[in-house]
Amino acid sequence: MGLTPIRKKIIAVPARLNSSRLPKKVIADIGGKLMISRVLEQCKKSVPESNIVLCTDSEELSIIAKNLGINSLITSTSCSSGSERISSVTEELLKIAWQSDDFSKKNSNDLNKIKEATLIINVQGDQPFLDPSVLDKISDFCLNSEKMPEVVTPVFKLSKDDIHNPAVVKTLLNKEKKAIYFSRSALPFVRDHKKQDWHLYCEYWGHVGIYGYRADILQNWKSYPVSYLEKNENLEQLRLIYSGIEISTFPVEGDFLSIDTFDQLEKAREICFKNKKEKYF
Repeated sequence: MGLTPIRKKIIAVPARLNSSRLPKKVIADIGGKLMISRVLEQCKKSVPESNIVLCTDSEELSIIAKNLGINSLITSTSCSSGSERISSVTEELLKIAWQSDDFSKKNSNDLNKIKEATLIINVQGDQPFLDPSVLDKISDFCLNSEKMPEVVTPVFKLSKDDIHNPAVVKTLLNKEKKAIYFSRSALPFVRDHKKQDWHLYCEYWGHVGIYGYRADILQNWKSYPVSYLEKNENLEQLRLIYSGIEISTFPVEGDFLSIDTFDQLEKAREICFKNKKEKYF
């Protein structure tokens, strides 16, 4: 098995204050720390500060990042998703990753090779208990693949209590562990059995919500059409599925909490209060 040509990686954390479902959630207090501060601190346990960039339309969030020693890039307020936000500053991210101010002297072939050799890891700003080892595993997965994946995302086995929770995104996999579909509904549907028993008949996979993008794939984000799938599920990764972009996956263990609702925010605060995830602090 040959190694992929990946040579550089960078973590990009997209964040905005005006989230539609839970406004200002990224600056919500969780156990005495802002949610976005927790996310950035966990990223620092995987890579140096210089390889982390907050991508945001908020000066307030930019200042928070600066106080943690992390640079930020100011993006447009019109970005509709985290992937679109970091896609809009792909060139700047490449310059940071390669420590170069100018790619203009590169011919198109060399520039394409640079993009194909750059891994941009999209870490959502609403995962306060992010496990840094998952970020390392994304890099390892790409390095040990015969061909650099276009997109890779970790998945985890769902507990029976989360299978029918629409706030928990489900991932349907094929035999090669490629993602076929993402949904807020339980996938697959188990005919002739009660919903509470579906977990007895098949495995259900949850989506961790972290993506490893090959830089050229990410940069082309706006060229991928918005489909009825993305609109109806309100899941940005369905844009890739609809466009035929291959999404590789690998399993990880853990309970991966993303904060999209007030109930999930309260759950995160309860976790801190009970100190159940002390090893991740």
